[in-house]
Amino acid sequence: MKCGEDEEKEDGEEQNEVSAADDSTTTTTDSAAPAATDQFVHTPEFRRHFVEFVPVDALMVLRLAMKGWNAAVDALIDEVVRSGELMVHDGKDINKCHALITQVVFLLNITKVGRNLCLSAYNLVFVDIPEGVESIGERAFNDCRSLTTISFPTTLTSIGDYAFSNCSSLENVDLLHTNLKKLGTAAFRFCTELKSVTIPDSLQTQGENVFFGCYNLVLSNIYVGDTNAVVAHLRSKQQQ
Repeated sequence: MKCGEDEEKEDGEEQNEVSAADDSTTTTTDSAAPAATDQFVHTPEFRRHFVEFVPVDALMVLRLAMKGWNAAVDALIDEVVRSGELMVHDGKDINKCHALITQVVFLLNITKVGRNLCLSAYNLVFVDIPEGVESIGERAFNDCRSLTTISFPTTLTSIGDYAFSNCSSLENVDLLHTNLKKLGTAAFRFCTELKSVTIPDSLQTQGENVFFGCYNLVLSNIYVGDTNAVVAHLRSKQQQ
């Protein structure tokens, strides 16, 4: 009996060696039950399934139909944290380590950017907000001190309170091509390096102190705390 067990053990070891050899020379992907590997989480297939199957109201739970996906999602989250990449699903963020974020990837054709999305993401430099987004929530990019460039979509209609407040490296904001109707209170407050802002004709409502502390934006005889005066000045410059 012991001899038989030894023979079975040896057979098993041989099979394992063959399997290992096969793995070293070939790579296969089973689309029905994908492997939870670091390589796989970077493929378009994974991201497509991730978008389709992760429920919006359970972003941090991330329970999917097949067991294999749980491990794959966990691997993605780990990779996201290590790389400093913010994954955005339905306008809400998955990675909460904002201080590590260097880039933002939008996984869905969303219509809004959630509040506090990148709050205090000190290392974020560039944001490309995709077409289809209509509103940017309050404090979405507040205190992103390294942010230098923002690309706004033509579909944008609303920027929330303090959305870009304290973005002290931001120099230019081009909203002329958007359908912006509302600028929230202190939306660009203390963007101290801000030198140029274009305002669309569609703007109807602006809160208080939108450009407070933006002393490089207007002439010295214009009070930056008077939003109406600042907007009027910016529009007059656009017509020159």
